[in-house]
Amino acid sequence: MPDPSAPILIFDSGVGGLTVLAEVRKVLPQAPVIYVADRGALPYGDKSEAEIAARVCGLLGRLAERYHPRLICIACNTASTIALGMVREVLEVPIVGTVPAIKPAAAMTRTGVIGLLGTAATIRQGYVDQLESEFAGGKTLLRHAAPELVGAAELKLRGGSPDPAIFARAAEGLRSQPSGDQIDTVVLACTHFPLLEAELSAAFGGQVAFVDGAQGIARRVAYLTQGQPWDGPQGSQDQDFAIVTGDPADNPALLSALAPFGIGRILPL
Repeated sequence: MPDPSAPILIFDSGVGGLTVLAEVRKVLPQAPVIYVADRGALPYGDKSEAEIAARVCGLLGRLAERYHPRLICIACNTASTIALGMVREVLEVPIVGTVPAIKPAAAMTRTGVIGLLGTAATIRQGYVDQLESEFAGGKTLLRHAAPELVGAAELKLRGGSPDPAIFARAAEGLRSQPSGDQIDTVVLACTHFPLLEAELSAAFGGQVAFVDGAQGIARRVAYLTQGQPWDGPQGSQDQDFAIVTGDPADNPALLSALAPFGIGRILPL
């Protein structure tokens, strides 16, 4: 059994993993959490596979040694599709990854045409090909890299107003492809993107359903920690904190964005 005070560590390149944290809070309100935002390397989507793998493995190794988490959740599609296997080989900690929600999208679609929005690094991964082959046989999966949405989500969560043209370009990137006019379901294959669902829905004319993996990830985290002791009846949310890489000048605005998710302070790496 793990130490009752051992936290769950949720890792992302930025604020996108907060969409996963919100779902984890619903199923495990008593769990202490460390949220890690690797903003010093944001965005991951324009980096090479080797860069991402080295970065993620190195950071998680240091964090696991320092904080001894009971479980690590890589709440980032790009990091998971590239580095999940390597991290599991290196660390003796349960690791939950994030993968594009193609399986539930295939079950939802009525037209048989599914859109997928992700980072450039995510949509080119063979793992996505594997998910499409396994779960979306007989369906059409159209992919579009929408890196602008990452910055838009970061801006929105800090109180800014992203340019509506960003969402229009993302929608057009899918709609303009062959059969794109038949898309009725869109996979948000980046944890940042659900933060923008209202804006994306408007850009698609309110005619598509969106699906992401946050609820499924939270269920998996709850399953893997089932029966484990937690420190205190209400956990230690007042002690939950974030670790943020990069320029600390933005931390005050970031802390305001983190506060509604139960994160009360930011510590340096």
